[in-house]
Amino acid sequence: MKGIVFTEFLDMVEQNFGYEMVDTLLNESELPSGGIYTSIGTYNHQEMINLLVTLNMKTKIPISQLLRTFGRYLFQRFTKIYSHLIDKAPNAFAFLGSIHNYIHVEVRKLYPDAELPHFDIEQPNANTLVMHYSSVRSMGDLAYGLIEGAMKHYGETATITQELLQEDGSKIKFVIEK
Repeated sequence: MKGIVFTEFLDMVEQNFGYEMVDTLLNESELPSGGIYTSIGTYNHQEMINLLVTLNMKTKIPISQLLRTFGRYLFQRFTKIYSHLIDKAPNAFAFLGSIHNYIHVEVRKLYPDAELPHFDIEQPNANTLVMHYSSVRSMGDLAYGLIEGAMKHYGETATITQELLQEDGSKIKFVIEK
């Protein structure tokens, strides 16, 4: 998992819970890296899980909610860091539909070793987008939050439903309806 995900996660934690919580997470989570992250580094995704578990234990906020909140936060950050990619899309469906064949291609140019989730996209009608998420990291709730962040960024509202296609969360079907 790319370091930018870790650095942004810790920034979100500091913003929402204070620096003391970041310090607690770094000291109390099992982190083979020692919790020293650079945005261009690559780290085992288990470290993110360990940080989330510790944050859950300290705040009692469900991990799924923490991941969705982080997804919304991360999308907002991406609008600043990667505005040149996001601003090309005229609306949320156009952006979300371009993730695998455009956005992830551009991300790989910046981070060739990135292991990104896979999205298959269907748009059965103008008001419905279906996203099939696939990732060994099983972080569908992060993807859900990113989808919510995209909808908010484009000033659109939608109902998002998700269907677990694999028990371990590695495959999820998201249906976004305007």
